[in-house]
Amino acid sequence: MKLRLIAAAILFHGNDVLMMKRSERRTLNPGLWAVVGGHMEGHELSDPRLTCLREIEEETGLSADRIEELQLRYVLLRNNHGELRQQFIYTGRVTTREVHQTDEGELHWIPVADMLERPMPYTFRATLEHLVQHRETPYVWLGSIVRSVESNLPHVVWTPLTDPLT
Repeated sequence: MKLRLIAAAILFHGNDVLMMKRSERRTLNPGLWAVVGGHMEGHELSDPRLTCLREIEEETGLSADRIEELQLRYVLLRNNHGELRQQFIYTGRVTTREVHQTDEGELHWIPVADMLERPMPYTFRATLEHLVQHRETPYVWLGSIVRSVESNLPHVVWTPLTDPLT
């Protein structure tokens, strides 16, 4: 089984969230809405936060000094046709709305109340829906994306990732 490691960021400014409408030329999820992020490089394997910061800067122009309270909130696991995908999703606040556009897609500040109205990959939708309901909880959440036996549709089983020995 192949392994794909990804880190992404849900970035807020006030009551808005930064989202990217992916370019139609992208291989993965063309034309859909997502948060910023991407694949981990070899030297980042033990620190997904480095990937997150690099991807934020590459896709938005926002440097680390413009990001506050960047914290890991979600770890998602998915078997995608024999490829194990592990995503590390961070949340943070930015001190400016000024972002640079790249060829990966168009960046937009979207009101949090409207963010789920856009077409997006299932993984991001499930994560954003969960975040809306649990934004104030202090946990890192582990999400396992599975197919429901009853409905035959995908869903996420969420578990707070805590230290069982404390």
